[in-house]
Amino acid sequence: MRAIFLLVFAYTLYFASTLHLATSSNPSRLNPILATDSSSSLIAGYLFNGLVKFDKDSKNIISDLAEKFYFLDDKTLVFELKKGVKWHDGEEFTSADVLFTYQVLISDKISSPYSTGFRFVQSVKVLDKYRVEVKYTKPYFKALETWMMGILPEHILRDEQNFMSSSFNTNPIGTGAYRLSKLEYSKNIELSAFDEYFEGRAKIDKISFHVIADQMTRFLMLKSSELDIGGVEPMAYERQLDKDFFDKFNIYEKISLSYTYLGFNLRVEKFKNPDVRKALSLAVDRQELVDILFFKHAKVCSGPFLPGTSAFNESVKVPTPNIQEAKRLLKKAGYDENNPFTFEIVTSNSSPVRPYAAQVLQHQLKKAGVVVNLRVMEWQAFLNMVVFPHKFDSVLLGWGLSPTPDPYLFWHKDSDTKGGFNLVGYDNPRVNKLIEKSQSMIDREKLSLVWQEMFELITDDNPYLFLYIPNEISAVNKNVKNIKPALGGIWHNYIEWTKD
Repeated sequence: MRAIFLLVFAYTLYFASTLHLATSSNPSRLNPILATDSSSSLIAGYLFNGLVKFDKDSKNIISDLAEKFYFLDDKTLVFELKKGVKWHDGEEFTSADVLFTYQVLISDKISSPYSTGFRFVQSVKVLDKYRVEVKYTKPYFKALETWMMGILPEHILRDEQNFMSSSFNTNPIGTGAYRLSKLEYSKNIELSAFDEYFEGRAKIDKISFHVIADQMTRFLMLKSSELDIGGVEPMAYERQLDKDFFDKFNIYEKISLSYTYLGFNLRVEKFKNPDVRKALSLAVDRQELVDILFFKHAKVCSGPFLPGTSAFNESVKVPTPNIQEAKRLLKKAGYDENNPFTFEIVTSNSSPVRPYAAQVLQHQLKKAGVVVNLRVMEWQAFLNMVVFPHKFDSVLLGWGLSPTPDPYLFWHKDSDTKGGFNLVGYDNPRVNKLIEKSQSMIDREKLSLVWQEMFELITDDNPYLFLYIPNEISAVNKNVKNIKPALGGIWHNYIEWTKD
């Protein structure tokens, strides 16, 4: 009998399917309310659920842990939770977990940018074991989207005194389709399918994340089929892939929900002059930048909200490069050949493209007599020494955005704080008022018009030079089956995937 058991066990291990992926860095905290870096948020997404989520096209909000959700009035939201949902340790998910997560988010026990989304919540009340009522101080256009935040287990964390350094951050217990089974820093992070997942057990048994900082190493592992799925840079796609690769991999390409920008530190005196910022904008050829770096796998960015969303303003056009006008504006501001405008662009090597983008910008701006110095840093040093302490002339960075933008986070003066996302210190009183007005608007057509007005005002101010929106190019090994591409990408049905 023992021999049969061992044989079956060995057979199961041998034939268990594993999806091999890569991440560029170690996750800092596998806690959904503290997962701010890309690696942490990526992996935490498999371990935790919110009450709601976006549908496969990233347009409509649908149920996740909530069975139903509805508004009693403009300021009162009710969630009816799914029954029988289990945490990874077998305990049942209930209303107490929702209330607990909210209480942690608004407490002084954590420092989380996600807390901002709950600033208009007046109260969260448990109606019974499976119903929660949320009251807002005023109507809030992102009332539902706020609850996409991963929910925490009250029964595990109720007595936690230090959430920032809690052991939970490296030993998470969630309700997700996968649970953490191995965490080897700088080597391998392994997730195993959760047998009691409420939407049904994932068909692929394990997900293995290989921690590989070097982009070229990740690319070579993908080419040799050591990775099942990986992003492909446009240059590699056009120049470094042969027929054998395309015989083994399917390619999925879509415009990303992100953009890259050059942000000016508006606290620095020389960037306070709007003529200077306009001159720099006119000296940059965004289309040339896209053509050089992306081989048509990107588009020029014209402003702060993404194309295809209701906030996008089609009437705002990308500035036409005009070197002579740029020189005229700089001379008006007191700069010429004898006293050139000089500044530094700082960026990170975490993106394989941005250091090259900085070089192209340096070359383009030189034509207008602008002297640009470049500095490329390691990601964490870049954030901790430059971005968050606001010690820069300009930063070359990007934002990943929700299909429903929240301009408060990036463009309101109150977000110009330590840890806030208004990194450049932007403060336009008219924009501030529009943002405040928009927060309580639930009429989507009227809200769209306000967003589009903001779009034009912000773009005219040139706090950023909005540069490009890259495409996401994903290569997926053909032995991964049942992928159904949608407007939101390929991952919406990952629990239904199989692997030969």
